[in-house]
Amino acid sequence: MGNTTNAAGVNNNRLFYASCFALITTALSFSIRAGILPQLGEELSLSAEQLGYINSMWFLGFPISMVVGGLIYNTVGGKIIMQFAFLAHTAGIIMTIYSGSYTGLLISTLLIGLGNGCTEAACNPMIAEAYQGNAMSKMMNRFHMWFPGGIVIGSLVSAFMTNGLNIGSLHLGGGIGWETQIWVILIPTLIYVYLFFGQSWPKPQTQESNSLSGNLKAMVTPLFLFMIVCMALTAISEFGPQQWVGLILAKSGAQPMIILALVTGLMAVARYFGGEMVGKFDQTGVLLGSAVLATIGVYLFSTQTGGMAYVAAIFFALGIAYFWPNMIGFIADKIPNSGALGMSIIGAVGMFSSSIFQPIIGKWIDTDKAEAAAAGFTGDEMELVAGQTTLGTMTIFPAILIVLFTILFFWVKNNKAKAAATAA
Repeated sequence: MGNTTNAAGVNNNRLFYASCFALITTALSFSIRAGILPQLGEELSLSAEQLGYINSMWFLGFPISMVVGGLIYNTVGGKIIMQFAFLAHTAGIIMTIYSGSYTGLLISTLLIGLGNGCTEAACNPMIAEAYQGNAMSKMMNRFHMWFPGGIVIGSLVSAFMTNGLNIGSLHLGGGIGWETQIWVILIPTLIYVYLFFGQSWPKPQTQESNSLSGNLKAMVTPLFLFMIVCMALTAISEFGPQQWVGLILAKSGAQPMIILALVTGLMAVARYFGGEMVGKFDQTGVLLGSAVLATIGVYLFSTQTGGMAYVAAIFFALGIAYFWPNMIGFIADKIPNSGALGMSIIGAVGMFSSSIFQPIIGKWIDTDKAEAAAAGFTGDEMELVAGQTTLGTMTIFPAILIVLFTILFFWVKNNKAKAAATAA
């Protein structure tokens, strides 16, 4: 890695690489666990409802530890939060493999979710403190690149270990039990704890960002409250269609796994170049452009079938790729005194929004199915018509964001002009 230790004795690059492996752990816990759900259900005789509750623990643990981590970051520091993340990840992985019960899986998934939330709570402010200006935006995007990137890795690993790969007449992999797949999650876990071990962490850039009262004062402002509303909508614009689009498009002739791989792969590539985009257009311009592309993508999903679904996936992926890292980056850059707590609260709002809207979207699908059936559609045709109607309704989320981010663009532009005039 070279000599990257700064004058304060902080090796920013090593901490950054450690953070990336921690986020890969999060992504693998998301994708590999999704891949083994059918095996878990069959082996432990679990119903779909029980599997759903197990999944919900992942989403519950995440925002809880993000908020708690944000509250205690100034007091205990990111190093201790990541030590807890390691303990939670390791205990959750081992308990998943050896519990052998529904209750054990609920607890183990909650532990993994808590570890994942700690990763966000500790690493986001660390990156914001270690890098300044456009470098911070670049590294924040490259850090968050490893969530979709890790999902691609995890999905391929799970598919290879479960079903195998055919190369000509040769069949590789397949038939590997779900326990072994869970052990794979421990690999990036051990790597990140090794990279974090013995490292000093960067200090907060301002005194206000290092005090809870300063954080809360910065958060009770019109701009921060406005961003909370935007975060709720960006999260559901990303996770809403992503959760349902595979199920819906399976009836249209498109391959859901290819759609997933295309979306997550493009997101990872786009985030790699996120710093350059922010350098040219600022976070506000990037977020506005993202809302436009996401709206086009979801609209195309709701109207196209077959090969055009892949075109829709490209627009959708390029739209949602910059939402999460640049919402966090905006808070770090434009409202720095909100500190670690501000970034954690924004992230937690995104997760809570996703969990709240999922049953609402499910109800939309049920209603649209009933209406499609009443109109005489049956079978796959009924599923497709109802699903695309629901996706059409979901375009309202990114469409509202176009309006909100337009307001934000001019709001920030005016603030910059006022600050320049005052300085002059």
